[in-house]
Formats: sequence, C-alpha cells, structure tokens
Amino acid sequence: MQRVLLLLIHAFCSNPIILRSNILSKMHKLLKLLILFSLSIIFTEIKAFQNTEITNYTIDVRLDTKNKSLTGKEIISWVNTSNVPVKSVQLHLYMNAFKDKNSTFMKEMEQERRNSRFKKTDSTSGSIYISSVFSEEGENLYQNLKFIQTDDNNTNDHTVVEIQLNKVVLPGGNLKLEIGFKTKLPRIIARTGYGKNDFYLIGQWFPKIGVFEKNRNGDYSWNCHQFHAHTEFYADFGTYKVSITLPENLIVGATGSKSFEIKLKDGLKMLTYEANNVHDFAWTASPVYKIFTQNHNGINLIAMMQPEHSGQNKRYFEAVVKAIDYFESTLGKYPYKTLTMVDPPATSSDAAGMEYPTFITCGSYFGIGKWARIAELVTIHEFGHQYFQGMLASNEFEQSFLDEGFNQYMESRIMDENYGSGSQLNIFGFKVNDTGTNRESYVSMDFPEVTEINTSAWLYPKGTYNIMTYTKTATALVTFENLIGRVKMDKILKEYFRKWKFRHPHFQDFVDVVNEELAPENYSWYFDQAFNKSLSVDYKVDTVVNSGKSNYVVLKKEGEFVYPVEVEVILNDGSIILDKWNGESKSWKNNYKTSIKSVRIDPESKNLMDLNLINNSYTQEGKDDIIDKYTSKWVFWIENLLLTFLTFIG
Repeated sequence: MQRVLLLLIHAFCSNPIILRSNILSKMHKLLKLLILFSLSIIFTEIKAFQNTEITNYTIDVRLDTKNKSLTGKEIISWVNTSNVPVKSVQLHLYMNAFKDKNSTFMKEMEQERRNSRFKKTDSTSGSIYISSVFSEEGENLYQNLKFIQTDDNNTNDHTVVEIQLNKVVLPGGNLKLEIGFKTKLPRIIARTGYGKNDFYLIGQWFPKIGVFEKNRNGDYSWNCHQFHAHTEFYADFGTYKVSITLPENLIVGATGSKSFEIKLKDGLKMLTYEANNVHDFAWTASPVYKIFTQNHNGINLIAMMQPEHSGQNKRYFEAVVKAIDYFESTLGKYPYKTLTMVDPPATSSDAAGMEYPTFITCGSYFGIGKWARIAELVTIHEFGHQYFQGMLASNEFEQSFLDEGFNQYMESRIMDENYGSGSQLNIFGFKVNDTGTNRESYVSMDFPEVTEINTSAWLYPKGTYNIMTYTKTATALVTFENLIGRVKMDKILKEYFRKWKFRHPHFQDFVDVVNEELAPENYSWYFDQAFNKSLSVDYKVDTVVNSGKSNYVVLKKEGEFVYPVEVEVILNDGSIILDKWNGESKSWKNNYKTSIKSVRIDPESKNLMDLNLINNSYTQEGKDDIIDKYTSKWVFWIENLLLTFLTFIG
C-alpha cells in the first residue's frame, strides 16, 4: 500500500499543469511532507526487519570421533542496535557446565539429584576452550578474556566469558571477531554430547554471544546468564553458515538446509548448512540413521530414525503435520523450508525431547503402540517450540514459562483435539488426557503457593521448576481461555505472534496484547494473580440447609486467588437457578424459596486452577462417594507417573 501511495504522490507532484495553480502549490508542499512521512515509515519498517538479524556466524568445525572433540573457527559479526557505545562483549561457553562437579550447573544438578549418570572422568566430562580471539583489524584480544559469574559467586563456573575490546562499537556499528575454539564432548547429558556406536547430538557447542539489551533499570547491558541446571538458552537472530568436516560414513542432520557437500581425502567429507533468521544451530551424526522424507505445505520434513524402530517414522510425520497445520492456523506461517526430526537411540535417551531452530529431537521406543502416544506428544511439543522458542524467542533464563508453558498449553490443545479422550494414554479402557495431566501435577503440590510462575528459572525452589514452567502455566492459560472463550483467545495468540515474532517478547508484552485485543476490558487482574503472585484457590460447598422455612446455601473459598464463578442450584421443584459469585469474599450465602436438590460451583469447570473440584458440588443422594474418591486417587497416581516420564524426556 505504501508503495502505491508513493507512486500516486510522485505522479501528482511531477505534473507541471497541476503545479501551475497557487492553491495546488500549497498542496504540493503538504504532499512533500506526506512523502517524507511515508518514507520514514518505510525505512523504519526496513530497519526493524534488518534488526532481527543482529548476530551472524560463519563456522568451520571438524569432528574427531576418536577423541570425541570438535576443533573449530568462527567469525561472529554483531551489530550494536542500542544507542550506547559497547566496550566489551560477553560470550556463552555452555560446554564448560560439564567440565567438573564445581560448575554452577553441576552443583544445582547435585541438589536436584539429577546427575547420577554423570561421572567426573576424562572420558565423560565436556568442556570448551577458546584458543584465539582476533578483531577484524587483526588485533589479538586473547589476553583480554576473563571468566565472569553473572548470577552467583561461583568462581569455578566458566560458562560465561567477557572480552574487553580495544575499540568501542558505536551505536549502529558492527563488530567482527574471529575465534578459534576446541570443544570436548561429554557423554550425552542435557541434550548434547556423544553416545554409543558413534551417535552424536551436538548442541551449545560453540562460543555464542549474549544479548545486549535494556535491563530492568532501563539501561543497556549484556544479558548473558550462566548455564544453570534448569535454564536453557537466549540469543539474537542471525544467519548461520556452518561447514562440518567428519568421517564420510556418518549421516548428518542439522539446523537449516544443506547447501554443499564434498568428499575429502582420508575418508572424510565436508558438509555446509545454512539458516537465516535463527538464533541457534545444532546438528547430529550417526552411521546408522534411516532417512525418511515428506513434503508438507512446502516444508521438507526429514525423519532421522534408529533402525530398530524406523517404522515409527509414520507416527512422527502424522504428528508433526497435525502440529504444523494447527500452529499455522492459530498463530501464523512456519517460515522455514525444512524441519528435521531426530530419533535418538534408547542408549542416549538424554538426547530426546529437545528443540533448536528447524531441528528437534523426538522420542520413540520399540514396542510402544498408539495406546501410549509418547512419540506423538514429544513430536508435537518439540515442534511447538519452533514458534515460542524459535521465532518469539523469549528469554528462557528469566521467563522460561513464556516458551515451555505456552507451548505446553498448545500441546494440550493439539493432543486432546486430535486424539480425543485418552490422548496421552488409552489402555484397557483407562484414559489419560493431556490437559488433565497438566492440572493434576499442579493441584497435587504439597504447597501450591510455594512460588510464583514469573521468576527466573534458576530461582525456583527445589522440585518446582517443571510444574511452574510447564504445567501450572498451561493450566492458567486454559483457565483464562475458559474465562474469555476460544475465539478471543485465538485472536490474542495470533496478534501476539504477529507483533512479536523475531523480537524477544517479555511477559508484559503478552498481557498488553491481551488488554489491547479485549479493550475496554482489562485482564491484568488475572495475570497478576496467576503469574506474578503465588496465590491459590479452592472453592467448596460448605453448608446446604433445607428446613422448610429456611433453605440456603453457604459456599466458602480457601486461598486468595479471586476468580468469578457461576453457581448452579437445582431446587426440588425442578427449577434451575444460575447465580454468580465474584469470588472476592471468603464466603457466599443465598436463600431459596424451596428446598435444594443440588449445588454445583463452576458447573462448566472453567476454573482449572481450583485445587479441589470434588468439593465443588453437593447433591441430596450423595451416592458412591467412596468409589469416586479412590477412583480419583488412581487417576492421579497414573497421571503423575506418566507426567514424571514425560518430564524426564523433555
């Protein structure tokens, strides 16, 4: 439209007959201002698009299969998009988390008792070593390196390094660094490393620059957190061109598309992969992969399967097609040309269930039929990260729930709507749904008010990360959807994605979109309670009195979370009354003209944040209470067993 407007303005202003008029001469001046205004809009949009690609990488790396190591050289090209000069840069060295038991990552894993499979020996530990650093001008900056600890005082943690620059990078300026590095791969841990029979899943393997952005005080600084046991990754978008040299018998898959392959001497080959507008790069190699391909909506889908269950590639394709269609319909177009799905071997299960741009690891097991949709669930979940982690790319250190929890919510929608009752588990008539699993994991907490969702991932109290980040967030979003309706929720999600893709949104940005789309209504009250505070709620029917002269109901609320609910009261004369309780008080009472047959709080079960749904209703008959009680316990136990397994695989 802007292009058409400019053409019309140009035609109007360049006509000499029109310009003879004094009146139109004044209009000419006005139109010149309009031209300048239109051009400013266009250039602003161009600049905004260009700014999505801030950090570009050209990497050459060689895999040594004997020593389980990588030797590489990278050129980082970084643009200073801030309005302040930059005097230093900070880089992530994630592999140093596995250097020994003294890193912050390993200390935190020890506290969580999650590292029993990791032994401190030369054969299993990982590390990354910077061997050289040069500026574009050829200055040797190696002596300017210093390990820093941005989150704690653990001087033994070497997952972040700072480099003082000899020359400041002015606003709008470009920095180029040439870095040599060597990476020692660990045995598979935290979705990276090597496994048996030359299996490799290689993630977070190169020095990666942090994000220079405004902090909470409004000042620009580096956002470059240490690698924690419960944190993932945060980086700017850019173009990656990665050349990999390795033995020619290894079959490779990677982020982006393969643009070049050449056979070298000594039984080696070199492959080059390229990806645009992504914030990370990962790859895999194995001599035994069975490759299957399929094209869907112009996307080249690749399944890299283990031979022992290669037949399950059909389940991967079926699940990912459902996910693609659902996400494209609900949020927006998947903009990349490829998607690679990696099926790790059972002996390297820690490689399963992970996401990188255009590249995900799934999870399939021999003998697991469709009665347990593990393959489908993991595939759908990991593809969803292409949107929340891949394109929106929120800060996974500080607000992990914006990725994991929002994605968990979408996973539940896709699973339950595509696979129906028993979407997760359906065996011998026993059925478990995705949404129900999320809710049960939250409401079964011993202390649901232990912490708020909106906090940095490494600050969650022990044992609460998975619930806060994944399942409580998903439950809170379903509850909000039930409050406003699916149509409005989808409108919000689509606008949120349109407005913030490739721009690193924060939680408040999502809340702002909610309030903009639903104006003049404002729902900050809900998100403040559900995400920024650690509140809980349990509505219950406390008293029902039928005395002839006086018939009344007393409802009570435990907890401070305020959520409006409906109250369905059925009287013995057959009349049905639908009352409303705003939930602001601790109790609610109402009188009725005849005796009361039944009472039900929240009859449509909109509020899934309610800790106990069993005490939401009363009926005169009151049969089968003990059966219902123990049936619910069995459902709870089985669901949590499954949840534990799903959390384990990511």
